[in-house]
Amino acid sequence: MDEFTNDERPEVRELSSRQRRVLGVLIEKGLTTPEYYPLTLKAVMTGSNQKSNRSPVVDYDEDTIEETLDQLKEAGLVGALHPDSGRSLRYRHYVRKRYEFSEPQIAVLAELLCRGRQTLGELRGRASRMVPIENLSLLRSELNDLLSRGYIQASGSLERRGVEVDHAFYRPNENRGVMPAMPVDNTLASTSAPPSVAPTMHPQVAAPVTDSAKVDELESQIAELVSQNQELRDEVNQLRGTMNGLQLKVDRLCRDLGV
Repeated sequence: MDEFTNDERPEVRELSSRQRRVLGVLIEKGLTTPEYYPLTLKAVMTGSNQKSNRSPVVDYDEDTIEETLDQLKEAGLVGALHPDSGRSLRYRHYVRKRYEFSEPQIAVLAELLCRGRQTLGELRGRASRMVPIENLSLLRSELNDLLSRGYIQASGSLERRGVEVDHAFYRPNENRGVMPAMPVDNTLASTSAPPSVAPTMHPQVAAPVTDSAKVDELESQIAELVSQNQELRDEVNQLRGTMNGLQLKVDRLCRDLGV
């Protein structure tokens, strides 16, 4: 039974680091492994502490996770389901009910909540695991909408190569703004040279002409391949664990049968 009820509580714009991680995990797992969603308390803890696609890596215990889930429940962002069978409580997020986000925007925010600031190429590659994002133009459109409503922040124009974005759910005392790179001031070098020394002249070399869109696309593809490679590693490790468990069962059965 789902205990969510519509209410008039104000929209949440600030979350603690633990709340962000837990909420991001609930969103991510709901999109990537719907067959195991809603999540048990232990599954939320495992997802929060996993070493891939998380920054920073943390080690929360069950009490910490349960306390954080209770805080998110009070904010109307998470609900607990009581299975009729009497099994353990399962938890789900209510982001779709509490905010007006598209599915790509939900995936993007989940990735940012779990991992923090990223380039557009990295973000598209990783968020595409959850919801298809066909190209960077579509990603920019979704990000521009989130940016205009204050849910994310960026280090510069989203059209500029190398720009980084991050969520804007930090608390004020965290001071986690995404600042643009400082431009290099070349006037200091020119004015500080002794007047009696003539500056050495170097031939100017034309900068190579690059297609920014193609470079962005390559960065996105590389980030996606890195993400897929990590997923495959995780799956292989899970399969190894399963095989080891099966081998133990076979060995035990053989002993019981005297084989």
